[in-house]
Amino acid sequence: MYRITKEFHFSASHQLSHLPPEHQCARLHGHNYIVVVELAAETLGEDGFVRDYHDLSALKRYIDETLDHRHLNEVFGHEKVTSEFLAKHFFDWCKARLPETSAVRISETPKTWAEYRPTASQP
Repeated sequence: MYRITKEFHFSASHQLSHLPPEHQCARLHGHNYIVVVELAAETLGEDGFVRDYHDLSALKRYIDETLDHRHLNEVFGHEKVTSEFLAKHFFDWCKARLPETSAVRISETPKTWAEYRPTASQP
């Protein structure tokens, strides 16, 4: 299996108001997010790529226009905008446009990561 990844960055705020008030994430706060998209293929295309990295420029535009320097609870319209939620959101967004998408990882801090990777039985 061939695998490629590309990394994207954005800054945004969120608030997990469903958590107890004493939980630090219940307060309004922000992160410098890192999004890593993984694409995989059993064989390479005629150009020798899993996918041309340039094809991921639409994701960069989406991030810049929709998420960067925004309040994510307002963007998504609910209170549970966690890293896990974002990993699945980016996976679904990418998979709809890039069928080779195999996983997405999200980092809120240099030491924390969440990943969405479908099981083998999922498309």
